Amino acid sequence: MIAGENKQKIRTRYKGIDPSELEVIPAIATDEIALDQRKLKVAAYVRVSTENDEQTSSYELQVNDFTDRINANPNWEFAGIYSDEGISGTELSHRKGMLQMIEDARAGKINHILAKSIARFARNVVDCLSIIDELKKLGVGVHFDENNLYTLDATGSLVLTILATVAEEESRSKSFIMNWSIERRFSKGIFLTPELLGYDQDEEGNLVVNPEEAETVKVIYDLYINGWSCSEIADLLTEYGRKTKLGNEVWNPGSIDGIIENERHCGDVRARKTYTPDFKTHKSEKNRQNRKQYIQRNHHEPIVDRDVYNAANLLKSSHQYAAKSRPLPTLSVIDGGVLSGYVPVDKNWTGFSTEEYQAACESVPVTPDDSVAVGKRLYMGGYQVVRADYFPSNERPAMTITNGKLRFNTACLKRFEDVEYVELLLNTVKNCIAIRPCEKDNPNAIHWGHLRENRWIVSTLSCRGLAKTLFDMMSWEDEGQYRFSGEFKVQGDNKLLLFELGEPVITKTVEQIVVPEEAEEDAEEAGHEEIVIREKVRITPPSWTTSFGVPISYLEQRHYAGDWDVLRPAKELEEMNVITADRLAALMKEAEIIMEGWKKTA
Repeated sequence: MIAGENKQKIRTRYKGIDPSELEVIPAIATDEIALDQRKLKVAAYVRVSTENDEQTSSYELQVNDFTDRINANPNWEFAGIYSDEGISGTELSHRKGMLQMIEDARAGKINHILAKSIARFARNVVDCLSIIDELKKLGVGVHFDENNLYTLDATGSLVLTILATVAEEESRSKSFIMNWSIERRFSKGIFLTPELLGYDQDEEGNLVVNPEEAETVKVIYDLYINGWSCSEIADLLTEYGRKTKLGNEVWNPGSIDGIIENERHCGDVRARKTYTPDFKTHKSEKNRQNRKQYIQRNHHEPIVDRDVYNAANLLKSSHQYAAKSRPLPTLSVIDGGVLSGYVPVDKNWTGFSTEEYQAACESVPVTPDDSVAVGKRLYMGGYQVVRADYFPSNERPAMTITNGKLRFNTACLKRFEDVEYVELLLNTVKNCIAIRPCEKDNPNAIHWGHLRENRWIVSTLSCRGLAKTLFDMMSWEDEGQYRFSGEFKVQGDNKLLLFELGEPVITKTVEQIVVPEEAEEDAEEAGHEEIVIREKVRITPPSWTTSFGVPISYLEQRHYAGDWDVLRPAKELEEMNVITADRLAALMKEAEIIMEGWKKTA
């Protein structure tokens, strides 16, 4: 009953009072005619999306028209023309003219704005409406000629939203058509030919070598693969006053970097290396197979050989690798002795693939292994050989590898008494790593530890190149830590550490989700968060799971014999190294001859 009475009271109240009891004060009209009667600071906004001749003429016509109109009105004060030439209307952050106009409106320098159309003002609905809303709060109206729309007119809000949406959709449609057109061009081998140092374009748009600029390109590649940095090359070209494609005589490292990675210098074309995922922002991203790419080999005359281009970019991809005295490692193999088939490894070089290491190891003919002799066979029926790995010991040589890191324990260093530098060797046939002493000037030398107060201190070593090869070769998990027990072999003054890669002990971090006990009692209860516990677990090889050790009937006593020339140098595999030491020297000579014809500006 009470509810019914309240409803009746509400109905009675909203019948209102007698209109004769109210006094109404009429509002002042805010249409454009009324505004024209006041002295207004009037500005205009002009935008064209490209800088071609046709749009340049459109731009000038708009500027002149708005200037004349504002100056012709005695009630208007000219507040300036704000413009963005060659700028898309979908992204506000790049439009300096628009941003300055908004700033001046905030400062009270503008009362009224003229624009040709909503599409010229903005092609992004959110930007368009937000700008107009801010200007409206400042009391600044915008009049769009083409749409005959004034933003301070309350009736125009819906129309404005609709027209802004149409402008954005038009921009989206143009973007789609443009991308479709580009895709069709590329699929038919019709490529864009932007300006590039070393080339001019003929009447048909074909790339033609520019001899003068080509000299600069050759010097850049020759010096880079000989170990010069991009900064050093840039300084050199600046010193000689060599001109960029834009005519500048001051070079920067980024320009050198871009020239090195541009495949057109070796005669190829790769289309769509970048793409634009959002038509509004126009921000390009590197194409990592997000869109189709098109490559045509031998598209035009090259300036540098393909092998030189490949070598330079291989060096560039290993950006942390720096060795000016020997910039490009070579594949070599030991062709005899106890280390026959082993390949020296540059621990930081990532330029060789697993397949290339395998080919190098397999290049040595396989012969009966007389470097390993089998001694007396002892009958051990009923016994097992206990795996030492079950009983970790700091006295046993051990090597630990993570993805990018390498560490030897102190026991390894102690076995190589007074050895400061070592060389790593890999055998992909035997799946084995060998460590041998070497001199400091060895290109592959590793300073693996040092003495401090007569005590060996172990270093953790960066080994991107070796780790990448091993993880690929052995199909290891990236997040795992792999530990190997090693064998120390010695004969006279020759010392050797051997690590077999087949059965590592793996340490990895696993996550376990724990539910609080109070939450287990009431599964429906809310507010209890799951707890994630991370812990390290030790995983032994699967072959160990069925046995504490290795069941045996006979134990073979094995020892290394034969040619114990541990320091035997590796032989370079010339057929597997396109850029040999001789080739590097020849390219350096080429650069020197070219530069002899240049004159320094200093």
